[in-house]
Amino acid sequence: MAEVLQNGIAAETPYQEPTTPEGKVIYCLDKGFVRLVDVMGSDAAIVQAARVSYGAGTKKVNEDRGLIRYLMRHAHTTPFEMVEFKFHVKLPIFVARQWIRHRTANVNEYSGRYSVMRDEFYIPEAAQIRPQSASNKQGRADETLSDAETAEILTLLQGGQERAYDDYETLLEKNFARELARINLPVSQYTEWYWKIDLHNLFHFLRLRMDAHAQYEIRVYAEAMAEIVREIVPLAFEAYQDYALNAVRLTNPEINAMKCLLANVDTAVLTDEVLAEAGLSKREMEEFRGKLAKMKP
Repeated sequence: MAEVLQNGIAAETPYQEPTTPEGKVIYCLDKGFVRLVDVMGSDAAIVQAARVSYGAGTKKVNEDRGLIRYLMRHAHTTPFEMVEFKFHVKLPIFVARQWIRHRTANVNEYSGRYSVMRDEFYIPEAAQIRPQSASNKQGRADETLSDAETAEILTLLQGGQERAYDDYETLLEKNFARELARINLPVSQYTEWYWKIDLHNLFHFLRLRMDAHAQYEIRVYAEAMAEIVREIVPLAFEAYQDYALNAVRLTNPEINAMKCLLANVDTAVLTDEVLAEAGLSKREMEEFRGKLAKMKP
């Protein structure tokens, strides 16, 4: 049996390509969802693209894992573009308007010119009814409002949505053009689209939209998509978590500050055993020590 690395531990279980969960649905917010429509490729496709001269690539999954991690660590992005995902997403329009800023996908959205807009609007849960943040101009504060204030705001939100949709239906009954009848509908209304993107750009989307500073509503969708992606490309997702999602970048002034710290630190204590315990491979140990050497005064 081939040696397999599971969470960094050697095992004797043969590797099996994960089952592609086309059609999997994860429900988001009060009325939305993310549904996987189609997927092209897997971890094997990334390896094959990187080792095109090898045909099918390596036979041992630990070798594939090492290559994928090397590619991610050194920002060799094109092999990840060989994998594509197509999602069907139902989401509030204000979330869609943030989402569409990621211009690296193919999108086809429900049209209010051709079809009647549905009577479906996003109502935040009570825990999300919060005041404006004093430190973040584009976000909400951590504290919640009183029960009375929360109830009043929820009533205002729902009442405004109901009145707007009643007016929309009245305009349609008067045979007013659908493309204009929709213009007073709020951005809390739900829309739907098909969204297709390659894995490299999807990882970029997830890194930004899963961040704690991202708006809660779009973060819910990003986390749902991440759950689906993890099932299909587990090796690539593991590398993405280690080298992108949970990594930090240092600016030049921050590097200068690190040099001051390292001036009085004996880096010899970072033995192979210590670094292996931290999760570094042999190759990563060499790279890490090279970085430390650049920071030493």
